[in-house]
Amino acid sequence: MNITIKDVAKEAGVSIATVSKVIHEKPSISDATRAHVLQVMEQLDYHPNAQASNFARKCSENIIFLAVTEPHVAFHNPHMFAILCGAQDKIREKNYNFSFIGVPDKDTACKKTKEIIGRRSADGLLIHGSATSRPLVSLLTESGFPHVIIGKPQFSSTACWIDINNHVSGDMAAKYLTRCGYAKIAFIGGPESDEISRHRLKGFSSALQLGGLSVDPAFLKYGTYSKESGFQMMEELLRGSCLPDAVICENNQIAVGAVSAIKKHGMSIPDDIGVITFDDYPLSQLVDPPLTVVDIDMDEMGQQAATILLKKIKNPAFQIQSFSTLPSLIIRSSTKNQSE
Repeated sequence: MNITIKDVAKEAGVSIATVSKVIHEKPSISDATRAHVLQVMEQLDYHPNAQASNFARKCSENIIFLAVTEPHVAFHNPHMFAILCGAQDKIREKNYNFSFIGVPDKDTACKKTKEIIGRRSADGLLIHGSATSRPLVSLLTESGFPHVIIGKPQFSSTACWIDINNHVSGDMAAKYLTRCGYAKIAFIGGPESDEISRHRLKGFSSALQLGGLSVDPAFLKYGTYSKESGFQMMEELLRGSCLPDAVICENNQIAVGAVSAIKKHGMSIPDDIGVITFDDYPLSQLVDPPLTVVDIDMDEMGQQAATILLKKIKNPAFQIQSFSTLPSLIIRSSTKNQSE
């Protein structure tokens, strides 16, 4: 026999409305009455219908993480899953359900977001940068739906977002290489239009200029985020009239290609040329020699994004647009020992 809220009310000698207030933790109930009703609920082994309760309160107790997914996404974008794990830790603490929705493209992401908002199938959305578009951001801001975009939109908006400080990452890489005694430093990255590459390059350039070193345009190469592109860009540098003595690689795959090109030319790492990259994935440790990296704690970033979203669910007027999660340096044998 299923125990109902009516059975609890009858056994406790209170109204159904009083039992409902106890279930929903309303402050208008005395501590004594609350304790008595909870005791009766336990004696009768009564468990409220969460779905019906949430419907009555116009909430779902569900948070959705939305991202564009594609074949081999775990290899090409491992950040996403580190962020997911961090976000889940915080969301679980607050007893929310956490769902992941992967979509094939940004247009579908926008349609799915409109559906989620219309059906109220979630109380809040974490939007991965891969899914961000102008229509989606407009939808979020116009509806006032609780959200946090992970990755600053590449256009002006009033959306709520959190991002890492890529300028600081580029600055840190350049400063460390100069402290190691390198003076002719190259930078090889993704497409020139890419926001992450631009900010890291600005940080790199600023650090060199402040250190009294020039930025040689011939030492700046743009390609794709692939091993093949890394190899090709490094080849171009090594065929130039002036050789770099260190190279900053935009990601691990580019670094793997760059290391292959350096070895092909019979050069020694780190004595002939130092190599540093970003993000400490297993790939950076499997390369020979293991790579020095500027690392970002993406798990921490996921936790911060979830914390902000939970605050926004409670207070829709809460607004934040910020860079967070400062990078750290992990030194390995692809760079010389730091100069004293």
